[in-house]
Amino acid sequence: MIARARLLEIARYLVAGVVNTAFGYGLYAGLIWLGLDRYVGQAIGYVLGTGFNYLTYSRHVFTDAGPAKARFVASYAVNYLINLAGLKAASHLIPNPYAAGAVTTLGVVALNYLVLRRLVFRPREA
Repeated sequence: MIARARLLEIARYLVAGVVNTAFGYGLYAGLIWLGLDRYVGQAIGYVLGTGFNYLTYSRHVFTDAGPAKARFVASYAVNYLINLAGLKAASHLIPNPYAAGAVTTLGVVALNYLVLRRLVFRPREA
């Protein structure tokens, strides 16, 4: 039964992740389209997306967890640095800022789930 619950959690994570990614990448792409630098666009999108992501993950995915705002923000700060390094590396190989941002975003999905499940959204104390 635990395995089924974990599979449902992963499915909810992936659905929320699609919504979160659409929101965050939409912000990034919109800011690039408006003429902002790719790194400025990523920073602004990440900050605004972090609040949105906390709501979707805490209310729809990790529903058995207690409050985790500080741990979530800390995990997203580290995630941002990893994402920034990924964008820098991807930009050397992929000159198109939209494609480089998309590749970078996809690269952190599995890592983010593991961090959120194991370090951020811990089950409530009984």
